[in-house]
Amino acid sequence: MQSMVILGATGSIGASTLSVIASNPETYSVYALVANTNVDKMMALCEQHRPKVAHMVDEQAAKSLQERLSPSLKIEVTTGESELESIVTSSCVDTVMAAIVGAAGLVPTLAAVKAGKRVLLANKESLVMSGRLFIEEMKKSGAQVLPVDSEHNAIFQALPEPVQQEIGFCDLDEAGISHILLTGSGGPFLTSPLSSLPQMTPAQACKHPNWSMGRKISVDSASMMNKGLEYIEARWLFNASAEQLKVVIHPQSVIHSMVQYRDGSVIAQLGNPDMRTPIAHCMSYPQRISSGVEPLDFFKVGQLSFLEPDFTRFPCLALSIDACNQGQEATTILNAANEISVAAFLDNKIKFTDIAKVNETCLSQVAKQALNSIDDILALDVQTRTYASEWVNKI
Repeated sequence: MQSMVILGATGSIGASTLSVIASNPETYSVYALVANTNVDKMMALCEQHRPKVAHMVDEQAAKSLQERLSPSLKIEVTTGESELESIVTSSCVDTVMAAIVGAAGLVPTLAAVKAGKRVLLANKESLVMSGRLFIEEMKKSGAQVLPVDSEHNAIFQALPEPVQQEIGFCDLDEAGISHILLTGSGGPFLTSPLSSLPQMTPAQACKHPNWSMGRKISVDSASMMNKGLEYIEARWLFNASAEQLKVVIHPQSVIHSMVQYRDGSVIAQLGNPDMRTPIAHCMSYPQRISSGVEPLDFFKVGQLSFLEPDFTRFPCLALSIDACNQGQEATTILNAANEISVAAFLDNKIKFTDIAKVNETCLSQVAKQALNSIDDILALDVQTRTYASEWVNKI
């Protein structure tokens, strides 16, 4: 029986994880659920899954949850950073699902890594912001990190087993691998006229053609910033060089990513666009369990198509690749700027095309300082958010 903590329990990844747990109750139990402010959803999850601890990042939300939960459930309600760290590092916990969106997920995810836990990584920002530090801590503690993002999970599945055991330190060349092919759908604006992009609304940006996701990640998919962040994450997970990483537009989202070998072989992982598949793979690795996902019906799939990314249409993808080549400081700045610009777009403060403008301005203007600790990273994150907010106000 694996005892699990779910960071981001009220989000889409949290819901999918709990669905897999419910399908395999003899193997997994919920020790703690962690969320930000959604008291109503947390209430429902507590009543259904009966965790030992329910943690709300927002203090007022924690008070409200405490008042509303029945004492008969015997669920401890906590709040605060130190309490959250205690949860993910508890000796009662085997596995941590790291699914808090954005920079907010960095500190608890890193705490779980330092504690040597089995970490199912769905929070790509942990590696975007602190890749080098994250990998170093993973090596020190012996934590097992498994990639949950459908693309990185697909790449992981397509790697030879010895390389799977070397996450963060893979020698792709030694394994005969020439390229990692990171696929992306291109989002809802793949074929929209370029002249129409400034007028696109948050509702249109959030209407992904294949995946059901939260609003922030949906906007990132529309701008392909999400693919850019995944490019940076893949660089750290698989120790890949810029020459070994390629982005391929695949609108159908059936092939989740591929690994190209020197002998001419290409190994791909396919499946329906449902996050329960990579979640179940990570939860049970190296075994396989039922995820509840319908098997892929090749007779219904139809045509599979592939395109080169258009950086004029997707400038955020180009910015991400450039930042990755610059280094850790640049990717930390880009991530912080993007969180501010996307939030401003969702609040109807800026246009869709202004997201890239704010991100590019921050990447070129914010001073890049050496990042030797988590405090350095968080300080640069705060500095960039302040600068990005100022530019949003100017726009």
